[in-house]
Amino acid sequence: MTPPCAPPRSFSSLPLSPATLDNLQRLGFAEMTPIQAASLPLALAGHDLIAQARTGSGKTAAFALTLLANLNPRRFAVQALVLCPTRELADQVTQEVRRLARAEDHVKVLTLCGGATMRPQLASLAHGAHIVVGTPGRLLDHLERGSLQLDALNTLVLDEADRMLDMGFFDDIAAVAKQCPAQRQTLLFSATYPEGIAKLAAKFMRQPREVRLSEAPAATQIRQRFYEVREDQRLHAVSLLLNHYRPVSTLAFCNTKQQCRNLVDVLRAQGFVALELHGDLDQRDRDQVLVRFANRSCSVLVATDIAARGLDIAGLEAVINVDITPDPATHTHRVGRTGRIGEGGVDQAGWAFSLASLDEMGRVGQIEHQLGFTAEWHPLSELSDAGSQRLRPPMRTLQILGGRKEKIRPGDVLGALTKDLGYSAAQVGKINVNEFSTYVAVQAEIAADALRRLGTAKVKGRSVKLRLLAD
Repeated sequence: MTPPCAPPRSFSSLPLSPATLDNLQRLGFAEMTPIQAASLPLALAGHDLIAQARTGSGKTAAFALTLLANLNPRRFAVQALVLCPTRELADQVTQEVRRLARAEDHVKVLTLCGGATMRPQLASLAHGAHIVVGTPGRLLDHLERGSLQLDALNTLVLDEADRMLDMGFFDDIAAVAKQCPAQRQTLLFSATYPEGIAKLAAKFMRQPREVRLSEAPAATQIRQRFYEVREDQRLHAVSLLLNHYRPVSTLAFCNTKQQCRNLVDVLRAQGFVALELHGDLDQRDRDQVLVRFANRSCSVLVATDIAARGLDIAGLEAVINVDITPDPATHTHRVGRTGRIGEGGVDQAGWAFSLASLDEMGRVGQIEHQLGFTAEWHPLSELSDAGSQRLRPPMRTLQILGGRKEKIRPGDVLGALTKDLGYSAAQVGKINVNEFSTYVAVQAEIAADALRRLGTAKVKGRSVKLRLLAD
């Protein structure tokens, strides 16, 4: 049997115009990257596409070449729309599309993002454009004003879709997509594959093809260590690991809900910011716990396997198996949550620590046998306590009493904090807008000040009530 061949890597294998191929050569595009080789033939054939690809993997060229192939430069109307999570990324995408569009004369690419004044954007739109790149909130503003017309659109791109979901843009994306023609091609690119991606695809895409090049971390990205403990040492051993390795974000797995509660009580008594996630939580509490953990205002999330199902947190530095699971496959799922692609698409090595009593050695043996590795054992005595300098999360979470019902968007909150109150964008983390509440992460050192000042300022032109979620 002949083994399957890798996709061709030459751009000349694609149905691109000679002028485009010449331009690619001039720009130094020698051959396709893996994501380009996997996705471009499908996209150029007109299929809707979901592509999981790291930042820096060449995905911008993959969708840019597709939307340019679909473009008729002689028709002066918006034919392609690219949604990006941030102004910085939108600017980068615009520059890359312009470089790749040099093969065609007079292709106009326009950037529409929040944080910029509206009047110049309105003037630019009045003069027309072929391709628009922007953030969801600002694009929706223009659509509601009638200044952006999408009747001629044939290609919709969602770039870094996972980040847009993290920032609470699902409803804005939905509202923009609703105003696009039904007969269009939709291309979705994402570094990770959280649950919301499937929800987006089901809502906006037509039988999408999927390309995933980096689902699982390489084995070398996960460093596993096992520690033998007595039963009365187990919970204290978790705090020893946290103080010794000092991970910013840790997911600790327990086999029972009661063990989750016990561990959270111990960690909080020692000054850690720890939250529990199990089946007894109602949806509102679960949502708050997940928001706080994802935005790094909680150092440790203590969870059962069932409660953590489907949880995908970027940049998770450590997993602790507080109890050894009786199922080797569950062990794989637990430790596989660390060592993933993190912020900016950079590979991150992750730690996986497992605490085992003598009674659990049989389970460890099963894991070794089925997964084909030898456990690396270390003594608890090697763990040094950092003393009085307790591990604290870098962010804290403000809850604004108002959400989608009040038409609040992430850009409104970011603008209030940066433009109105003068904080830098680097001091503001993830913003999640829910139906009735908005959660914004801010650096811990400015949290009290931001709470006080935002309480006397305005968001979307009106005063808001807010509180700081307690540690």
